[in-house]
Amino acid sequence: MTRRTVAWYVHHHGLGHLGRLRAIAPHLDADVVALSSLPEPEGLPPHVDWVRLDRDDEPVAGRRPADADPAVGGLLHWAPLLHPGHRGRLARIARELDARGAAAVVVDVSVEVTLLARLLGVPPVVVAQPGVRDDEPHALGLRAAARVLAPWPDGVVPAAHLEPVRDRVVFTGGISRFEGRVPSAVERAGVLVLGGRGGSDVTAAHVDAAARATPGRLWTALGAGAGWSDDPWHALTAADTVVSFAGQNSVADLAVAGARAVVVPQDRPFDEQAVTARALARAGLAVVEPAWPDPGRWPEVLDRAAALQPDWSVWGTAGAAARAAEAIDGVARRGGLS
Repeated sequence: MTRRTVAWYVHHHGLGHLGRLRAIAPHLDADVVALSSLPEPEGLPPHVDWVRLDRDDEPVAGRRPADADPAVGGLLHWAPLLHPGHRGRLARIARELDARGAAAVVVDVSVEVTLLARLLGVPPVVVAQPGVRDDEPHALGLRAAARVLAPWPDGVVPAAHLEPVRDRVVFTGGISRFEGRVPSAVERAGVLVLGGRGGSDVTAAHVDAAARATPGRLWTALGAGAGWSDDPWHALTAADTVVSFAGQNSVADLAVAGARAVVVPQDRPFDEQAVTARALARAGLAVVEPAWPDPGRWPEVLDRAAALQPDWSVWGTAGAAARAAEAIDGVARRGGLS
């Protein structure tokens, strides 16, 4: 029997979307063709093929795509007029779905790719994001989805935008590529700033000032003005306190590591990180600061983090990637039909 093929659209902002692919793909009973503007990463499973797409966010002949009516008057999020990169990437996606006979396409994330897939008759599995997403494009994309994956636990993070399609939503719990890994066998000590790759307003100067205000505590940073590690697991599980942003992958990694954490949400569209951070605070899982604290406040902030006894099991990371894969495989087997 020929193996099914699942296409997977990976958005190029940050590395969280790629991280979900890495976590879920090993559990899929299908070949995968990944479609993204990102360069092909190293270490993908052998059943994952990578197709590099044109960029659709770069100026052409001095014309910015943001000036070419990309939102279509509020109907879509990003479809700039007469942009060859935008046209080329959607045409390439259509060719790949056709040539490979894709049985489903995971979209993480793009309303436009979701609609393209559905117009081509390929059932889309949409990866949802938290936040205040009550706009028309999000509603349209969710309605077009055969299944919706929400990578957080049901009832912990507000998700009013998912209510109209709740019968199609699978709350997987937090998805982390580190699920199942053993923590470092060292006594936890020091403070780790886990900066991520999606951009932030936290710089090396912010970290240095916090370190000077907390003598006796060793601070290290990954991102946030410092170098990055493609595998921060050892640093994550060796730190006494982790200072993190509130992206979905970062929070899932904190949960798998059982970290005592200070979470500082970054400014993201639709208040994605702010909504997630408030949910963490309500659940008693982290100390949440709405902005990077002034240096003099850090001793008190770290003391509060040290007193935490977070029950990270409520974030549902155990088995989350496998649950997502099961939902995707189900759509591919049934052709998007219930």
